[in-house]
This record gives sequence, structure tokens and C-alpha cells, in this order.
Amino acid sequence: MKMLKSTLAVVTAATALGISGLAQAGATLDAVQKKGFVQCGVSDGLPGFSVPDAKGNIVGIDADVCRAVAAAVFGDAKKVKFSQLNAKERFTALQSGEVDVLSRNTTWTSSRDAGMGLVFAGVTYYDGIGFLVNKKLGVSSAKELDGATICIQAGTTTELNVSDYFRANGLKYTPITFDTSDESAKSLESGRCDVLTSDKSQLYAQRSKLAAPADYVVLPETISKEPLGPVVRKGDEEWFSIVKWTLFAMLNAEEMGVTSKNVEAEAKSTKNPDVARMLGADGEYGKDLKLPKDWVVQIVKQVGNYGEVFEKNLGKETPLQIDRGLNALWNNGGIQYAPPVR
Repeated sequence: MKMLKSTLAVVTAATALGISGLAQAGATLDAVQKKGFVQCGVSDGLPGFSVPDAKGNIVGIDADVCRAVAAAVFGDAKKVKFSQLNAKERFTALQSGEVDVLSRNTTWTSSRDAGMGLVFAGVTYYDGIGFLVNKKLGVSSAKELDGATICIQAGTTTELNVSDYFRANGLKYTPITFDTSDESAKSLESGRCDVLTSDKSQLYAQRSKLAAPADYVVLPETISKEPLGPVVRKGDEEWFSIVKWTLFAMLNAEEMGVTSKNVEAEAKSTKNPDVARMLGADGEYGKDLKLPKDWVVQIVKQVGNYGEVFEKNLGKETPLQIDRGLNALWNNGGIQYAPPVR
């Protein structure tokens, strides 16, 4: 009887604190299926990651992650709507339920993962903070930036990382903060600041939008680790697993040579057991995620594997011309890696 009373007390306390996992299980997936689309939070305009194209469609690697989630859940990558959010708005929008997933060049940190009621589902892009300068400034290293005026986007990890770097190297600087990345870039272009600092991927993206991109250079230093990835609300393991395994599916597909062009043929005729499991030809692994048997087929067919999505949005044939680098697969010199479907 004492044990029963103790157990009941723990359950009651957990419920009162709002930490009962069972109370939240499946809530997001149910809501998404009921309304018929995934509401995805993206950036307020970052080329290569999430930005409106000429027709007003949001394009980029972050947007494609959300399309992949929609393809997994609905079998239709078009069943997604986008909310463009600046750095200050993004977490509140997710916490409040305004968006179902945040896929917005957002850095995975301990405080965000443990102290904000959020959880990161993986890493879409391994990045790091750098510095963009006009070549006329005549510097070739961040250590030559003593006394510089630096444009920084407010509400980001960049503010603390830059402060740490300059203090550690005995350098002084004057920060000017802005709410949006576009405002920061325009201030660099107008000469209001000497340097623009942000994740290097963002610097390449912003440089591509300047009137004379060739006049600007990204300095060689990378001063931080910035693993960028999709975020969901804590307490809904079901939805967390769906978003996480959507990203893993894209990585595994690339590793196994499964592309948007051959995925249907592979699903029908593959003799590779790993490919057969991943594509639903062997086993019922989709059931574990409450997804259709062909969930990976739909992701790759409609959106692409990770490599296809990277090259389409960020690669050498795009204005950004970003090398895979750390974002190459683990067996090709990078650190991108996904657990297997089995």
C-alpha cells in the first residue's frame, strides 16, 4: 500500500508539473494530420536555406527538410506551409504551437536543448561563425580586426561567440546589432560597419545578394561550432522521431546510392537488404513511426536524398558555391552520418 501511494504521488506530481510524456504523446502528429499540412518555421530570407523564389515559393535546404516531413506523413511534399521568422521570433513561434517544426539555420546548444522546452532532431548543416569583409579593408585574417565595427544579428549565438573570440585574442570591437540578416548585410554594404559576422553559410548567402559580391571575402577563420538543424517541442516523442528519421532517411538514401531518379526502381527490385528495409520492400519499419510503408520512397522521390538537396540549394552550381566539407558523408571525408533503418 505504501508503494502504491508513493507511485500515485509521483504520477500526480508529474502531471501537475506538466511533464507527463503520455499526456503529450502524438499530439503534434494528430494535429498535423487533422489540419492536412505541416506548418514549418523558416528564416526571414536566407538564400540556399529558405528564401522566396521569383514565384514566391520558399526554397532552400531548410525548406526541403520540411517538405520531406510532409512527404513522409502525407505522401505529398506540397502539404507544407511556411512561416518566415526572424531570430527573435523563432523559438516563441515553436513554443506557442504557431509552427510544428522549426527548420531555420538554428544552432543546437545545451541551453536551447535543455532549457527552452525544445529538442533538436538532428543536424542538417554543420557550420561555424566567420567574418565577411570588403576587400578594400585590406585584411586577410580575423586577428587583424582590432577596433573594427561589426554588424551582428540580434538574438543569435553569434553575439556571445564573437565576444568570446575578441576577448580571448585581446582585441577590441564595436558591435552594431540588427533584427534581420538583410539589415546586417545592407549595413556592411553601406559602410556603416567594417565587418559582417554570422554562420559562414549565411555569409556566403548574404554575399550573393550584394550588388558586387566579388568585392567581398569571407576570412579563413571559423571561430565556433554551429550545428544547424530542425527543432521540435519537447514532450512529443512521436513527432520528434518522425522529424529525426526524415533527416536520417535522406542521409541514408545518399549513402546507399538511392536518388530521386532511381528510388522507385530500387524499391521494386533491390537485392540489397539495407536498401530493401529502408524503402519498405522488407519489414514494416514505417509502423514504428506511424508512417506509411513507403515513407522513405516518398521523401526521396519528391524531395531528394541529402546530397541532391545540398547540391540543388548550396552546391557548386548555385550562386553560393559551397563545398560539402564537413557536410559530406562520413565515408567521403565528412561527418554526416545516420543510424540505419532496421
